[in-house]
Amino acid sequence: MLIALVFLLKEASAIVLPVLVALILTFVLAPAVRRMRNHGIPEAVSAAMLVTTVVGCTVLSVALLAEPVAQWWQRAPAAVTQALNRVDRWRAAIPGFGPPVERRVAGRSPTPPSDPVRERLASESVALTAQVVGGGVKFLVSAAATTILLYFLLASEHWVLSRCIELLPHRPRLRAMVLGGLRAAQRDISRYVVSVSAINLAMGVIVGGTMWLVDLPNPGLWGTLAGLLNFIPYLGPLIMSGLLLAASLASSLGDAGFAAVVAPVAAYLCIHAIESNFVTPMVVGKRLSMNPLSVLLSVMFWGWLWGVAGAVLAVPLLICLRSISQRNRRMRPVAVYLRGSDRPCPPLSTLLRPEAAPALPDIPDVAGAAGRPSSLEQHRP
Repeated sequence: MLIALVFLLKEASAIVLPVLVALILTFVLAPAVRRMRNHGIPEAVSAAMLVTTVVGCTVLSVALLAEPVAQWWQRAPAAVTQALNRVDRWRAAIPGFGPPVERRVAGRSPTPPSDPVRERLASESVALTAQVVGGGVKFLVSAAATTILLYFLLASEHWVLSRCIELLPHRPRLRAMVLGGLRAAQRDISRYVVSVSAINLAMGVIVGGTMWLVDLPNPGLWGTLAGLLNFIPYLGPLIMSGLLLAASLASSLGDAGFAAVVAPVAAYLCIHAIESNFVTPMVVGKRLSMNPLSVLLSVMFWGWLWGVAGAVLAVPLLICLRSISQRNRRMRPVAVYLRGSDRPCPPLSTLLRPEAAPALPDIPDVAGAAGRPSSLEQHRP
């Protein structure tokens, strides 16, 4: 059933993904709607104001970046050829990896050599263009569906939450636990998204200024891409490094030597190292700290399932799972593995000692019932 559910989510991504994105954005924007409602503004009006603000900021950002993206798209064929020529010169310096050499035959004109690298890039360019166009259309449809769904979720968030609590059995403790878990997940996801958005905005500005200092064309575009890709842990900085290296090869920096080509990538990696090791832990704090291994596995799984959108949603979904597992007794071991901790692990030798064994009051005392002293009685002072 679990395997079938995974592949069902993969095939139903066109429906499930907009719903999840709208839910995450609802968790982030719902506190603002509640504050406006407390000040007398109807939920429908406040939801419309927030959604209009988000859509307006997104459209303005896309409009500002449309011109540099169009410039890079128009010069892409010439830039790829220029970058390949530089790579061919570097390949020629490595024995066995150089491009094919022209062969001259008596009485015939030299035939151009066949380079498998160039032929593969030329054949893949058409398929890449078709994928970009098709992906753009799907993205616009999903964005429209997400926007509409986000408005209705924000406008009816209190009503939906009340109906969900009302459907539970009439046990105050159960209802309080479910409501507290939902509010905690909403608070943690909202804090994480707001904190990371502020960090990535500052990082985008710093990266853009750095690319301007190293004379890379369109520094605003690279700053924006750095801020957006930084929402994807581990994989985002790797993709950004590859894009900066390709842009350096295709620009005038490639004529200045190897050091000028590597300078944008090296500067970006230094900025990312400072942000990931010092700024983010200080801003996000220990409350939202996650186990790095669980974050990487979550990014790999959701990225395989839904692509870039799944990789962006990986950490918020992990925070939601941790909030739920902390309030469910059977799922508390899951929260232990998901939670980040600075406490050093004890040596395995100490964990194997009899006095280090934790008392388990829920386990029946089978040994004591057979007439032998139980483990709890042995360690009882």
